[in-house]
Parts: sequence; C-alpha cells; structure tokens
Amino acid sequence: MVLKGTVRRFLEKQKDKITAVVFCTISSTDTEIYKRLLPLYFPRDKQEEEMASLKLPADVGDENGEPIIDERKIRIKTLPAEAANSKYAVPVPADIPLSGSGLTRRRNSKLDSYLDPSFMSIIKDPDLRRKEQWEKSAQAKKGFNFAKLLGFGDLGGPALSAAEEYSLHQRYLAKANSLNLSEIAEMKIIYRGGVDSEGRPIMVVVGAHFLLRCLDLERFILYVIKEFEPLIQKPYSIVYFHSAASLQVQPDLGFMKRLQQMLGRKHQRNLQAIYVLHPTLGLRTAILALQLLVDGDVWKKVVYVDRLMQLFRYVPREQLTIPDFVFQHDLEVNGGKGIIVDPRTKHVYQRPSG
Repeated sequence: MVLKGTVRRFLEKQKDKITAVVFCTISSTDTEIYKRLLPLYFPRDKQEEEMASLKLPADVGDENGEPIIDERKIRIKTLPAEAANSKYAVPVPADIPLSGSGLTRRRNSKLDSYLDPSFMSIIKDPDLRRKEQWEKSAQAKKGFNFAKLLGFGDLGGPALSAAEEYSLHQRYLAKANSLNLSEIAEMKIIYRGGVDSEGRPIMVVVGAHFLLRCLDLERFILYVIKEFEPLIQKPYSIVYFHSAASLQVQPDLGFMKRLQQMLGRKHQRNLQAIYVLHPTLGLRTAILALQLLVDGDVWKKVVYVDRLMQLFRYVPREQLTIPDFVFQHDLEVNGGKGIIVDPRTKHVYQRPSG
C-alpha cells in the first residue's frame, strides 16, 4: 500500500508539475480504506483539516514523508589516513555505561547467568568500532610478538567488544547448526557428562583424543560451539582428562583465545570450574600463560586433580563416562595408591588401610 504521507510531501514539492495522482487498488476493501484515510492527508475543507490535526500523529516522517528508522541509516564516509592525526579530529566518545543511560538494573545472580552483556550496554557507532579495531590490529602487527616467539601462537589480535563477540558467536552457531559434524562427534574429544557435586552440568574433554594431524580445526570449532551452547546458558563445569595427552600435539594459546572469543561471554560468565586430571608441568605452564595472556578470570577457575579418587570428590563417579586408558594411566602414574580398579566393570574402590 502506498504511503499517503509520502505522496503528500511529493506533491508539496512538485505541485506545479503534477496534474493528477491515481491510486490503483486491487480490492474493494483497499478502496474503502483509501477513501477513509485520504481526507486526513488531503483535507478539502476546514472541517477535514481539523479532523486531520486530531487523528494524525505528531511525527509524520521526514521531509519526504518516510518513517524515520535509525537502523536503516546508511553511513558512508571516507577515512583518509591523515584524518586520525588532524588537530581538528573529533575525539571518539567512550562507551556509555548502563548506569549513565537512565536505566537501572537489579542485581540478581541467577538472572545474570541468562543475560548477554551486548544487550545490556550502549555500544559505539559500528564504523568507529571497526576503525578502532583496524587500528589495534595494525598496531599489533607492527609490534614484536613475544608470545608467538615462545611458541604460544598468535595472541596479538585486538580484543573484541561484547557486541562483537556476540555477533561472532551467533554466526558460527548458525553455521554449526547447518552442518553434519558426526565425524567430529565420533572422535569423542568432547561429550556431555552428568552433573558435579554442586548439581551443575558437565562437559567432558579428552586431551588424548585431540589428534591435531587428523582434525579439521574449523569444523572442530563449529562442533564445540554447537555442543557447548545448551550448557553455557547457565552455570556449568568442565572436566578435562589430560591423561596421556602429552603424547599428542596440542593446540597453541592463539587457538584457545580464538575459541574462547567464539564461545562468547556467556560461557566465560557461567563457567564455574575446570577440573584438570593428571596435569603435567607443561600443561600447568600453558594454563599459567593463559591466565596472564588470554583471560585471567576464566583460567583461574582451573582445579588441578592428580588422582581419580580426588576427582570423584568434585564429580561423582556415576556422573562420568571415563575412557579405559584414563584408569590405566592413573594406575601407572600413582601406582594404585589408595584405589583398586575392577578391570571388568571399571568400578573404583578405596584400598583398605593397614
């Protein structure tokens, strides 16, 4: 249906060039609607003019009669290199906090776990954020990458805002849901467990199953995002079996940083603990680097566990599906101290003292 306000604005500007306007309708219902509304936009006498002033809203659009929708504004602007150094350059405004926007938010830890920060904050203009991100990336490339020199991978990329991480997560999640990733699932690198002692759902990660040479990392990332999505909506925990994983080539810190960004901030906020079984010195060093270089808040949630019996204090045995080699590795490393493992049922018993 033609916007009558647009026609009115057009005629005001072209009144000397237009002799007639014909509205073509396809049904008698449409015709009746036009008959009732046209007098509001084209009053023929004083009475219809007074009626229009009462019936029409105060905001009737822009100078062309079109509705004003901020999201549809197209921003096209050149960014000359010298503009950034110009003394007349307008400073970029900082992000406005939620408290300064006239809104109030009640603190509720249970509710917070379901909220995404990208919807709870006022963000900058997309062009300004993209320009800042480009500048940070260019600056990082110019600098000396000590992390890459030490073998930790590329950690020099710019940090993403909450909105950018949310957008990145949604794009990858949509792609993951559209693909068949059954070959990744069959590798049993990650799979759902039960719940820990606090009743939180668990995701199990098996380091020895991460065969980097045989794995498509892009598809693996998509599978991780898809499998974690139901868990990250509320508090959850991770159990990581590092048993015999030192025999395999592991991903670097740059990969871990990228994966963490794609999982989004809801993952970071709702992750309560990472239980690491059979940690090695190399793994402890890598996690320390993650705390210092990637995200201290997330990686300080790591709990090191040397024996299976210690792990069962945090996660009941019946809540975990444990690969056979993990039991064998535990016996080899700890010499069976304190436990007896039934090789047929894999049931774990406490070794009697004395």
